[in-house]
Amino acid sequence: MAQWQKTDWRNKPRVQMPEYTDSAALEAAEAQLAKYPPLVFAGEARALRAKLAAASRGEAFLLQGGDCAESFGEFSADTIRDTFKVMLQMAMVLTYGAKVPVIKVGRVAGQFAKPRSAPTETKGGVELPSYRGDIINGFDFTPEDRVPDPNRMLQAYTQAAASLNLLRAFSQGGFADMHHVHSWTLGFTDSEKAERYRDMANRISDTLDFMNAAGMNSDNSDSMRTVNFYTSHEALLLEYEEALTRVDSTSGNWVAGSGHMIWIGDRTRQPDGAHVEFCKGVINPIGLKCGPTTSADDLKHLMATLNPENEAGRLTLIARFGAGNVGDHLPRLIKAVQEEGANVVWSCDPMHGNTIKSATGYKTRPFDNVLGEVQEFFGVHAAEGTIPGGVHFEMTGKDVTECTGGIRAITDEDLSDRYHTACDPRLNASQSLELAFLVAEELSKRHDSAKQAAVNT
Repeated sequence: MAQWQKTDWRNKPRVQMPEYTDSAALEAAEAQLAKYPPLVFAGEARALRAKLAAASRGEAFLLQGGDCAESFGEFSADTIRDTFKVMLQMAMVLTYGAKVPVIKVGRVAGQFAKPRSAPTETKGGVELPSYRGDIINGFDFTPEDRVPDPNRMLQAYTQAAASLNLLRAFSQGGFADMHHVHSWTLGFTDSEKAERYRDMANRISDTLDFMNAAGMNSDNSDSMRTVNFYTSHEALLLEYEEALTRVDSTSGNWVAGSGHMIWIGDRTRQPDGAHVEFCKGVINPIGLKCGPTTSADDLKHLMATLNPENEAGRLTLIARFGAGNVGDHLPRLIKAVQEEGANVVWSCDPMHGNTIKSATGYKTRPFDNVLGEVQEFFGVHAAEGTIPGGVHFEMTGKDVTECTGGIRAITDEDLSDRYHTACDPRLNASQSLELAFLVAEELSKRHDSAKQAAVNT
Protein backbone atom coordinates (compact mmCIF):
# COMPACT_ATOMS: atom_id res chain seq x y z
CA MET A 1 0.00 0.00 0.00
CA ALA A 2 1.39 3.42 -1.02
CA GLN A 3 2.38 5.73 1.81
CA TRP A 4 0.07 8.70 2.37
CA GLN A 5 1.20 11.98 0.85
CA LYS A 6 -0.13 15.42 1.69
CA THR A 7 -1.18 15.92 -1.94
CA ASP A 8 -3.38 12.80 -2.09
CA TRP A 9 -6.55 14.82 -1.43
CA ARG A 10 -6.18 16.35 -4.90
CA ASN A 11 -7.28 13.02 -6.42
CA LYS A 12 -10.53 12.95 -4.45
CA PRO A 13 -13.88 14.71 -4.96
CA ARG A 14 -13.78 18.19 -3.46
CA VAL A 15 -16.68 20.22 -2.07
CA GLN A 16 -17.04 23.62 -0.37
CA MET A 17 -13.78 24.85 -1.88
CA PRO A 18 -13.19 27.74 -4.28
CA GLU A 19 -12.25 27.46 -7.94
CA TYR A 20 -9.33 29.84 -8.33
CA THR A 21 -9.27 31.52 -11.72
CA ASP A 22 -5.58 32.52 -11.65
CA SER A 23 -3.61 29.25 -11.40
CA ALA A 24 -0.24 31.03 -11.51
CA ALA A 25 -1.17 33.22 -8.53
CA LEU A 26 -2.41 30.16 -6.66
CA GLU A 27 0.83 28.26 -7.25
CA ALA A 28 2.88 31.27 -6.16
CA ALA A 29 0.87 31.66 -2.93
CA GLU A 30 1.18 27.95 -2.14
CA ALA A 31 4.93 28.03 -2.80
CA GLN A 32 5.34 31.03 -0.50
CA LEU A 33 3.30 29.38 2.29
CA ALA A 34 5.37 26.22 1.98
CA LYS A 35 8.48 28.26 2.85
CA TYR A 36 6.96 29.73 6.00
CA PRO A 37 7.51 28.10 9.40
CA PRO A 38 4.64 25.94 10.67
CA LEU A 39 2.33 27.71 13.11
CA VAL A 40 2.27 24.78 15.56
CA PHE A 41 4.54 21.86 16.23
CA ALA A 42 4.23 18.11 16.50
CA GLY A 43 5.00 17.97 20.21
CA GLU A 44 2.14 20.35 20.93
CA ALA A 45 -0.27 18.27 18.85
CA ARG A 46 0.83 15.10 20.68
CA ALA A 47 0.35 16.82 24.05
CA LEU A 48 -3.20 17.79 23.07
CA ARG A 49 -3.93 14.23 21.96
CA ALA A 50 -2.85 12.96 25.37
CA LYS A 51 -5.16 15.42 27.11
CA LEU A 52 -8.06 14.46 24.83
CA ALA A 53 -7.39 10.81 25.61
CA ALA A 54 -8.02 11.70 29.26
CA ALA A 55 -11.28 13.40 28.24
CA SER A 56 -12.41 10.22 26.49
CA ARG A 57 -12.07 8.45 29.87
CA GLY A 58 -13.84 11.19 31.82
CA GLU A 59 -10.58 12.37 33.38
CA ALA A 60 -10.64 15.78 31.65
CA PHE A 61 -13.19 17.97 29.86
CA LEU A 62 -12.86 19.79 26.53
CA LEU A 63 -13.83 23.46 26.18
CA GLN A 64 -13.61 24.50 22.54
CA GLY A 65 -14.74 28.00 21.62
CA GLY A 66 -14.18 31.12 19.60
CA ASP A 67 -15.19 32.93 16.46
CA CYS A 68 -17.47 31.49 13.80
CA ALA A 69 -15.14 33.01 11.20
CA GLU A 70 -12.11 35.14 11.95
CA SER A 71 -12.06 38.45 10.13
CA PHE A 72 -9.20 40.50 8.73
CA GLY A 73 -11.09 43.72 9.46
CA GLU A 74 -11.99 42.84 13.08
CA PHE A 75 -8.49 41.62 13.97
CA SER A 76 -6.97 43.30 17.03
CA ALA A 77 -5.06 42.47 20.19
CA ASP A 78 -8.08 43.50 22.27
CA THR A 79 -10.36 41.06 20.44
CA ILE A 80 -7.98 38.16 21.05
CA ARG A 81 -7.47 39.15 24.69
CA ASP A 82 -11.17 39.47 25.44
CA THR A 83 -12.09 36.09 23.96
CA PHE A 84 -9.15 34.42 25.70
CA LYS A 85 -10.18 36.05 28.97
CA VAL A 86 -13.75 34.72 28.74
CA MET A 87 -12.48 31.24 27.89
CA LEU A 88 -10.28 31.30 30.99
CA GLN A 89 -13.28 32.28 33.10
CA MET A 90 -15.40 29.55 31.55
CA ALA A 91 -12.66 26.99 32.09
CA MET A 92 -12.30 27.86 35.78
CA VAL A 93 -16.04 27.47 36.36
CA LEU A 94 -16.14 24.20 34.40
CA THR A 95 -13.12 22.85 36.28
CA TYR A 96 -14.90 23.46 39.56
CA GLY A 97 -18.05 21.73 38.31
CA ALA A 98 -16.35 18.76 36.65
CA LYS A 99 -13.58 18.28 39.24
CA VAL A 100 -11.22 17.43 36.37
CA PRO A 101 -8.82 19.53 34.25
CA VAL A 102 -10.42 21.52 31.43
CA ILE A 103 -8.68 21.42 28.04
CA LYS A 104 -8.79 24.88 26.48
CA VAL A 105 -8.96 24.89 22.68
CA GLY A 106 -9.75 28.09 20.78
CA ARG A 107 -11.43 28.46 17.41
CA VAL A 108 -8.66 30.91 16.58
CA ALA A 109 -5.52 31.48 14.50
CA GLY A 110 -6.93 29.60 11.51
CA GLN A 111 -10.76 29.73 11.52
CA PHE A 112 -10.96 31.83 8.37
CA ALA A 113 -12.93 29.66 5.93
CA LYS A 114 -16.64 28.82 6.11
CA PRO A 115 -18.78 26.26 4.26
CA ARG A 116 -21.94 27.71 2.71
CA SER A 117 -25.35 26.27 1.95
CA ALA A 118 -25.29 27.68 -1.61
CA PRO A 119 -22.43 28.61 -3.98
CA THR A 120 -24.01 31.95 -4.85
CA GLU A 121 -26.24 34.57 -3.26
CA THR A 122 -28.57 37.12 -4.83
CA LYS A 123 -29.28 40.68 -3.71
CA GLY A 124 -31.39 43.16 -5.65
CA GLY A 125 -31.45 40.89 -8.63
CA VAL A 126 -27.64 40.58 -8.71
CA GLU A 127 -26.11 37.11 -8.26
CA LEU A 128 -22.55 36.77 -6.98
CA PRO A 129 -20.41 33.99 -5.44
CA SER A 130 -21.10 33.43 -1.74
CA TYR A 131 -18.74 34.84 0.85
CA ARG A 132 -16.60 31.90 2.03
CA GLY A 133 -14.46 33.56 4.67
CA ASP A 134 -11.67 36.12 4.52
CA ILE A 135 -9.06 33.53 3.58
CA ILE A 136 -10.94 32.99 0.29
CA ASN A 137 -12.84 36.14 -0.73
CA GLY A 138 -14.24 39.41 0.58
CA PHE A 139 -17.42 40.13 2.52
CA ASP A 140 -18.57 43.15 0.48
CA PHE A 141 -21.22 42.32 -2.09
CA THR A 142 -19.23 43.37 -5.17
CA PRO A 143 -17.93 41.31 -8.11
CA GLU A 144 -14.35 42.30 -7.25
CA ASP A 145 -14.58 41.30 -3.59
CA ARG A 146 -16.22 37.95 -4.25
CA VAL A 147 -13.51 36.64 -6.60
CA PRO A 148 -11.41 34.00 -4.75
CA ASP A 149 -7.94 35.45 -4.19
CA PRO A 150 -5.12 33.01 -3.26
CA ASN A 151 -3.03 35.83 -1.76
CA ARG A 152 -5.55 35.98 1.06
CA MET A 153 -3.96 32.76 2.36
CA LEU A 154 -0.75 34.71 3.03
CA GLN A 155 -2.64 37.36 4.99
CA ALA A 156 -4.44 34.64 6.95
CA TYR A 157 -1.10 33.05 7.85
CA THR A 158 0.30 36.39 9.04
CA GLN A 159 -2.75 37.05 11.21
CA ALA A 160 -2.69 33.51 12.61
CA ALA A 161 1.01 33.84 13.49
CA ALA A 162 0.39 37.16 15.27
CA SER A 163 -2.60 35.68 17.12
CA LEU A 164 -0.58 32.69 18.30
CA ASN A 165 2.26 34.90 19.44
CA LEU A 166 -0.10 36.92 21.61
CA LEU A 167 -1.95 33.86 22.94
CA ARG A 168 1.30 32.21 23.98
CA ALA A 169 2.31 35.38 25.82
CA PHE A 170 -1.07 35.59 27.58
CA SER A 171 -0.93 31.89 28.48
CA GLN A 172 2.50 31.98 30.05
CA GLY A 173 3.00 35.61 31.13
CA GLY A 174 0.74 35.89 34.18
CA PHE A 175 -2.45 37.07 32.47
CA ALA A 176 -3.95 33.63 33.13
CA ASP A 177 -3.31 33.75 36.90
CA MET A 178 -6.22 31.97 38.62
CA HIS A 179 -6.80 34.78 41.10
CA HIS A 180 -7.09 37.36 38.30
CA VAL A 181 -9.44 35.12 36.35
CA HIS A 182 -11.68 34.55 39.34
CA SER A 183 -11.83 38.24 40.18
CA TRP A 184 -13.20 38.87 36.67
CA THR A 185 -15.82 36.17 37.22
CA LEU A 186 -16.85 37.67 40.55
CA GLY A 187 -17.59 40.89 38.68
CA PHE A 188 -20.10 38.97 36.57
CA THR A 189 -21.81 37.36 39.56
CA ASP A 190 -22.10 40.68 41.41
CA SER A 191 -25.12 41.64 39.31
CA GLU A 192 -28.56 40.90 40.72
CA LYS A 193 -29.51 38.85 37.67
CA ALA A 194 -26.55 36.51 38.23
CA GLU A 195 -27.52 35.70 41.80
CA ARG A 196 -28.07 32.00 41.12
CA TYR A 197 -24.38 31.65 40.16
CA ARG A 198 -23.03 33.49 43.20
CA ASP A 199 -22.96 30.42 45.44
CA MET A 200 -20.68 28.52 43.06
CA ALA A 201 -18.46 31.60 42.65
CA ASN A 202 -18.16 31.92 46.44
CA ARG A 203 -17.23 28.24 46.74
CA ILE A 204 -14.50 28.75 44.14
CA SER A 205 -13.26 31.71 46.22
CA ASP A 206 -13.13 29.52 49.33
CA THR A 207 -11.14 26.89 47.44
CA LEU A 208 -8.61 29.45 46.21
CA ASP A 209 -8.29 30.89 49.71
CA PHE A 210 -7.58 27.41 51.09
CA MET A 211 -4.97 26.73 48.39
CA ASN A 212 -3.32 30.07 49.14
CA ALA A 213 -3.26 29.30 52.87
CA ALA A 214 -1.69 25.93 52.12
CA GLY A 215 1.10 27.61 50.19
CA MET A 216 -0.19 26.75 46.72
CA ASN A 217 -0.25 30.18 45.11
CA SER A 218 0.99 32.07 42.08
CA ASP A 219 4.34 32.83 43.71
CA ASN A 220 5.43 29.22 43.90
CA SER A 221 3.25 27.34 41.44
CA ASP A 222 3.37 27.80 37.67
CA SER A 223 0.12 25.84 37.39
CA MET A 224 -1.63 28.69 39.23
CA ARG A 225 -0.47 31.40 36.82
CA THR A 226 0.00 29.72 33.44
CA VAL A 227 -2.21 27.61 31.19
CA ASN A 228 -1.91 25.45 28.12
CA PHE A 229 -4.01 26.90 25.32
CA TYR A 230 -4.44 25.20 21.95
CA THR A 231 -5.79 26.35 18.60
CA SER A 232 -8.23 24.70 16.21
CA HIS A 233 -10.17 25.37 13.02
CA GLU A 234 -12.13 23.61 10.32
CA ALA A 235 -9.68 22.25 7.74
CA LEU A 236 -11.74 23.52 4.80
CA LEU A 237 -9.28 25.19 2.43
CA LEU A 238 -6.98 22.28 1.64
CA GLU A 239 -4.47 24.27 -0.42
CA TYR A 240 -3.68 26.21 2.75
CA GLU A 241 -3.59 23.05 4.87
CA GLU A 242 -1.31 21.20 2.48
CA ALA A 243 1.17 24.07 2.24
CA LEU A 244 1.59 24.16 6.03
CA THR A 245 1.80 20.38 6.50
CA ARG A 246 5.30 19.20 7.35
CA VAL A 247 7.14 16.04 8.38
CA ASP A 248 7.86 15.82 12.11
CA SER A 249 11.63 15.50 12.41
CA THR A 250 11.44 13.30 15.51
CA SER A 251 8.89 10.74 14.31
CA GLY A 252 8.80 11.05 10.52
CA ASN A 253 5.02 11.55 10.63
CA TRP A 254 3.04 14.26 8.84
CA VAL A 255 1.75 17.14 10.98
CA ALA A 256 -0.77 19.80 9.97
CA GLY A 257 1.18 22.91 10.93
CA SER A 258 -1.84 25.20 10.64
CA GLY A 259 -3.32 24.44 14.09
CA HIS A 260 -3.14 21.98 16.96
CA MET A 261 -6.54 20.43 16.21
CA ILE A 262 -8.42 20.47 12.92
CA TRP A 263 -11.93 19.29 12.21
CA ILE A 264 -14.07 18.05 9.34
CA GLY A 265 -17.41 19.80 8.95
CA ASP A 266 -20.85 18.29 8.54
CA ARG A 267 -20.82 19.31 4.86
CA THR A 268 -17.35 17.90 4.08
CA ARG A 269 -17.33 14.50 5.82
CA GLN A 270 -17.85 12.41 2.66
CA PRO A 271 -16.02 9.11 3.36
CA ASP A 272 -14.42 9.19 -0.11
CA GLY A 273 -13.93 12.98 -0.19
CA ALA A 274 -10.89 15.22 -0.23
CA HIS A 275 -11.25 16.51 3.34
CA VAL A 276 -11.34 13.05 4.92
CA GLU A 277 -8.43 12.00 2.71
CA PHE A 278 -6.32 14.90 3.94
CA CYS A 279 -7.17 14.60 7.63
CA LYS A 280 -6.51 10.86 7.81
CA GLY A 281 -2.79 11.35 7.12
CA VAL A 282 -1.79 13.91 9.77
CA ILE A 283 -1.14 13.08 13.42
CA ASN A 284 -3.08 16.04 14.85
CA PRO A 285 -6.22 15.44 16.88
CA ILE A 286 -9.15 15.38 14.44
CA GLY A 287 -12.68 16.59 15.09
CA LEU A 288 -15.64 15.22 13.13
CA LYS A 289 -18.94 17.10 13.09
CA CYS A 290 -21.90 14.71 13.34
CA GLY A 291 -25.32 16.01 12.32
CA PRO A 292 -28.79 14.51 11.79
CA THR A 293 -27.79 13.10 8.39
CA THR A 294 -24.78 11.20 9.75
CA SER A 295 -25.56 7.50 9.30
CA ALA A 296 -24.23 4.77 11.55
CA ASP A 297 -22.50 3.10 8.59
CA ASP A 298 -20.80 6.31 7.50
CA LEU A 299 -19.67 6.99 11.06
CA LYS A 300 -18.17 3.51 11.35
CA HIS A 301 -16.36 3.97 8.04
CA LEU A 302 -15.08 7.40 9.05
CA MET A 303 -13.82 6.21 12.43
CA ALA A 304 -11.94 3.36 10.76
CA THR A 305 -10.46 5.74 8.17
CA LEU A 306 -9.50 8.56 10.52
CA ASN A 307 -8.37 6.45 13.47
CA PRO A 308 -7.41 2.99 12.17
CA GLU A 309 -5.30 2.23 15.28
CA ASN A 310 -8.21 3.25 17.55
CA GLU A 311 -5.98 5.57 19.57
CA ALA A 312 -7.62 7.47 22.41
CA GLY A 313 -7.45 11.25 21.88
CA ARG A 314 -7.16 11.04 18.11
CA LEU A 315 -10.84 11.51 17.23
CA THR A 316 -13.44 13.87 18.74
CA LEU A 317 -17.04 13.44 17.59
CA ILE A 318 -18.74 16.85 17.72
CA ALA A 319 -22.51 16.32 17.89
CA ARG A 320 -24.70 19.06 16.38
CA PHE A 321 -28.38 18.18 16.09
CA GLY A 322 -30.45 21.11 17.40
CA ALA A 323 -32.50 21.37 20.58
CA GLY A 324 -35.23 18.74 20.68
CA ASN A 325 -33.41 16.45 18.23
CA VAL A 326 -30.56 15.02 20.32
CA GLY A 327 -32.59 12.05 21.55
CA ASP A 328 -33.49 11.14 17.96
CA HIS A 329 -29.90 10.89 16.75
CA LEU A 330 -27.23 10.70 19.46
CA PRO A 331 -28.25 7.26 20.86
CA ARG A 332 -27.90 5.57 17.46
CA LEU A 333 -24.45 7.11 16.93
CA ILE A 334 -23.37 6.11 20.44
CA LYS A 335 -24.48 2.57 19.58
CA ALA A 336 -22.37 2.64 16.40
CA VAL A 337 -19.33 3.72 18.41
CA GLN A 338 -19.92 0.99 20.98
CA GLU A 339 -20.36 -1.68 18.31
CA GLU A 340 -16.93 -0.78 16.93
CA GLY A 341 -15.34 -0.46 20.38
CA ALA A 342 -14.06 2.91 19.21
CA ASN A 343 -12.16 5.33 21.44
CA VAL A 344 -13.67 8.80 20.91
CA VAL A 345 -14.32 12.02 22.77
CA TRP A 346 -17.98 13.05 22.63
CA SER A 347 -18.40 16.82 22.40
CA CYS A 348 -21.57 18.92 22.04
CA ASP A 349 -21.87 21.75 19.51
CA PRO A 350 -25.19 23.38 20.47
CA MET A 351 -24.75 26.29 18.06
CA HIS A 352 -25.14 25.07 14.48
CA GLY A 353 -28.41 23.19 14.90
CA ASN A 354 -30.11 26.14 16.60
CA THR A 355 -29.77 28.93 14.06
CA ILE A 356 -33.03 30.69 13.21
CA LYS A 357 -34.10 33.85 11.41
CA SER A 358 -35.51 36.40 13.84
CA ALA A 359 -38.64 38.45 13.24
CA THR A 360 -36.35 41.41 12.58
CA GLY A 361 -34.55 39.52 9.79
CA TYR A 362 -31.30 38.71 11.62
CA LYS A 363 -29.85 35.24 11.84
CA THR A 364 -29.72 34.40 15.56
CA ARG A 365 -29.54 31.60 18.12
CA PRO A 366 -31.80 31.63 21.20
CA PHE A 367 -29.79 31.09 24.39
CA ASP A 368 -32.42 28.72 25.80
CA ASN A 369 -32.14 26.47 22.74
CA VAL A 370 -28.34 26.39 23.04
CA LEU A 371 -28.62 25.43 26.70
CA GLY A 372 -31.40 22.95 25.91
CA GLU A 373 -29.23 21.03 23.47
CA VAL A 374 -26.38 20.84 26.00
CA GLN A 375 -28.77 19.49 28.64
CA GLU A 376 -30.16 16.90 26.21
CA PHE A 377 -26.60 15.87 25.32
CA PHE A 378 -25.78 15.26 28.99
CA GLY A 379 -29.10 13.48 29.50
CA VAL A 380 -28.54 11.01 26.67
CA HIS A 381 -25.02 10.20 27.88
CA ALA A 382 -26.34 9.64 31.41
CA ALA A 383 -28.98 7.26 30.03
CA GLU A 384 -26.45 5.41 27.84
CA GLY A 385 -23.76 5.22 30.53
CA THR A 386 -21.28 7.03 28.27
CA ILE A 387 -19.06 10.05 28.83
CA PRO A 388 -19.94 13.59 27.71
CA GLY A 389 -16.41 14.80 27.09
CA GLY A 390 -16.73 18.40 25.98
CA VAL A 391 -18.58 21.40 24.58
CA HIS A 392 -17.98 23.45 21.44
CA PHE A 393 -19.25 27.06 21.26
CA GLU A 394 -19.16 29.92 18.78
CA MET A 395 -18.49 32.88 21.05
CA THR A 396 -16.63 36.13 21.45
CA GLY A 397 -15.35 38.24 24.32
CA LYS A 398 -16.95 41.30 22.74
CA ASP A 399 -20.24 42.78 23.91
CA VAL A 400 -22.17 41.85 20.78
CA THR A 401 -25.92 41.34 20.37
CA GLU A 402 -26.16 38.32 18.07
CA CYS A 403 -27.80 35.57 20.16
CA THR A 404 -31.06 36.30 21.98
CA GLY A 405 -31.70 35.58 25.67
CA GLY A 406 -29.39 35.11 28.64
CA ILE A 407 -29.54 37.06 31.90
CA ARG A 408 -29.26 40.31 29.96
CA ALA A 409 -32.35 39.20 28.02
CA ILE A 410 -31.30 40.26 24.51
CA THR A 411 -34.44 40.51 22.35
CA ASP A 412 -35.01 40.36 18.60
CA GLU A 413 -35.19 44.15 18.63
CA ASP A 414 -31.76 44.37 20.31
CA LEU A 415 -29.97 42.38 17.61
CA SER A 416 -29.34 45.41 15.42
CA ASP A 417 -27.46 47.22 18.22
CA ARG A 418 -24.14 45.38 17.90
CA TYR A 419 -24.51 42.65 15.28
CA HIS A 420 -20.91 42.37 14.09
CA THR A 421 -20.40 38.77 12.97
CA ALA A 422 -19.12 38.10 9.48
CA CYS A 423 -21.08 34.87 9.30
CA ASP A 424 -22.93 33.14 12.17
CA PRO A 425 -24.26 34.60 15.45
CA ARG A 426 -21.99 34.22 18.48
CA LEU A 427 -22.58 34.15 22.21
CA ASN A 428 -21.27 37.32 23.83
CA ALA A 429 -19.06 37.39 26.93
CA SER A 430 -21.96 37.44 29.40
CA GLN A 431 -23.86 34.64 27.65
CA SER A 432 -20.71 32.53 27.38
CA LEU A 433 -19.95 32.77 31.08
CA GLU A 434 -23.58 32.15 32.03
CA LEU A 435 -23.56 29.04 29.88
CA ALA A 436 -20.38 27.88 31.61
CA PHE A 437 -22.08 28.12 35.01
CA LEU A 438 -25.06 26.12 33.72
CA VAL A 439 -22.84 23.45 32.13
CA ALA A 440 -20.83 23.32 35.37
CA GLU A 441 -24.05 22.47 37.20
CA GLU A 442 -24.56 19.52 34.81
CA LEU A 443 -20.96 18.39 35.31
CA SER A 444 -21.32 18.68 39.08
CA LYS A 445 -24.40 16.41 38.97
CA ARG A 446 -22.44 13.86 36.95
CA HIS A 447 -19.53 14.01 39.40
CA ASP A 448 -21.80 13.59 42.40
CA SER A 449 -23.60 10.63 40.78
CA ALA A 450 -20.33 8.91 39.99
CA LYS A 451 -19.10 9.54 43.53
CA GLN A 452 -22.30 8.07 44.99
CA ALA A 453 -22.08 5.05 42.70
CA ALA A 454 -18.51 4.42 43.88
CA VAL A 455 -19.67 4.58 47.52
CA ASN A 456 -22.49 2.13 46.83
CA THR A 457 -20.14 -0.40 45.31
